Amino acid sequence: MAISPDLSATVGNTPLLRLRRISALTGCEVLGKAEFLNPGGSIKDRTALGLICDAERKGLLRPGGTIVEGTAGNTGIGMALIGASRGYRTVIFMPETQSREKIDTLRMAGADVRLVPAVPFKDPRHYVHVARAYSDSLNEQTPGSAWFGNQFDNTANRDWHEATTAVEIWDQTLGQVDGFVCAAGTGGTLAGVGRALKERNPGAKIALSDPAGSALAHYINRGELLAEGSSISEGIGSSRITANFEGAPIDLAWSVPDQESVPLLHELLREEGWCVGGSSGVNLAGAIRLARELGPGHTIVTVLSDAGTRYQAKLFNPRFLREKGIPVPDWLDQAFPS
Repeated sequence: MAISPDLSATVGNTPLLRLRRISALTGCEVLGKAEFLNPGGSIKDRTALGLICDAERKGLLRPGGTIVEGTAGNTGIGMALIGASRGYRTVIFMPETQSREKIDTLRMAGADVRLVPAVPFKDPRHYVHVARAYSDSLNEQTPGSAWFGNQFDNTANRDWHEATTAVEIWDQTLGQVDGFVCAAGTGGTLAGVGRALKERNPGAKIALSDPAGSALAHYINRGELLAEGSSISEGIGSSRITANFEGAPIDLAWSVPDQESVPLLHELLREEGWCVGGSSGVNLAGAIRLARELGPGHTIVTVLSDAGTRYQAKLFNPRFLREKGIPVPDWLDQAFPS
């Protein structure tokens, strides 16, 4: 009898889905890692578990302690749920611009949610800096009472994806992986999976699919951080090189506009039944570009990061989409008439 002893044991080992439409379009075998099936609903459950396990092992997170993190939402949800299952309190700082669905989910998960202005990283009011300062203040009052997850620059994030996500992909494809592509927020998934796949198959191509408004694709292609445009996607893209992203073995990088990525997630839902979020749309666009770069007959893997229900008010709102200049399919207009 297979019984999971706790929530942590249910994180990972997600299925690899064949994406029928994109596979037929490109002539490649295009596969999506169904990370939205993790218990907290996203790939960030892996990140949260990896960071927490590392902190416990090093004695940085003690029984009854407080987890503090700055996040766009999904890592916080993972930390709140795993934290609750292990007896920790969780305090989350996040930009006030993030989806209402994620904010509400965090609160339902028991997190103490502190919303802060959406400002550049150089601003001391940025959610990462505020979270770090709050953790420091708790430890000044009671040494060892709090732990700051620091998902962007704590390389336990990257290491966990290297040891788990990448190994699952390799095993599920029987080692037949020609390319891997995804977006980067912290950079942990792309760097960790990229490193592990390159170690096993040096010829595998690793690609970054970057939302408009992020500086990472320009950095890979031109060597400088320059952001152009904007995107409605949440939790991906960056204006800086994090410790997790630094040194990632990236062969190709593209900047993807919303007008290209969002219709792909609408089509995936309508034609194949998978409801995924905005970052998955960027990943799907990257998978198509990588498949066309490599040519027919190759196997491409990407990540379906979280569920689209977490962004219903944006991604599936015809009025919002039109305001952003994003095509609205007829069926969505019929489902949500103005």
